[in-house]
Amino acid sequence: MEDVLGVYVRRYDPRRPQVCLDETSRQLLADVAAPLAPAPGRPAREDYEYARGGVCNLFMLTEPLRGWRHVVVSDRRTRLDFAHCIKELVDVHDPDAERIVLVLDNLNTHTPASLYEAFPPAEARRLTDKLEIHYTPKHGSWLNMAEIELAVLAGQCLDRRLPDRATLAREVAAWQADRNAATKRIRWRFTTADARIKLKHLYPSFEA
Repeated sequence: MEDVLGVYVRRYDPRRPQVCLDETSRQLLADVAAPLAPAPGRPAREDYEYARGGVCNLFMLTEPLRGWRHVVVSDRRTRLDFAHCIKELVDVHDPDAERIVLVLDNLNTHTPASLYEAFPPAEARRLTDKLEIHYTPKHGSWLNMAEIELAVLAGQCLDRRLPDRATLAREVAAWQADRNAATKRIRWRFTTADARIKLKHLYPSFEA
């Protein structure tokens, strides 16, 4: 926990961007009957029946100090999907970074081993060498600021029926563009000092 909190007090350095990564799934739902448009004194209404269109995965990449985020929509969230998400981060979004300081939870796919499964050894090593990885502790994924961005995404964009992957990707891209244009940042206030007081019960006790 203190390792991640130590990352969050570092000053912004474009050569060592701090990026948080998390993922979530989204069920695709289509209307069976056309919704009724709003009218004076009456809100829009939709039928309770819907058609299931499968599930998509969304990887959230966010750089809180810069006010930037990028969402990768994929069919699944396997090791290979994670590896390609990392390659996009390194080669497309932060190609000039000396090292990317990456905060993520300890899901079994979130390891350099996934890069070696997806790419030849030399390429996997190149990508791994660009990363400084910091894992949130078990039951401590709330320390990952990407969860905050996912909550905002859910409330502002995913709070309705989206019938297919193409629609989902289009709507998410529009949300992302608006939020990036506004340079929305996350101001993290929970510090190591706070943790030692409020989460004292999680620390080992020593007898004098």
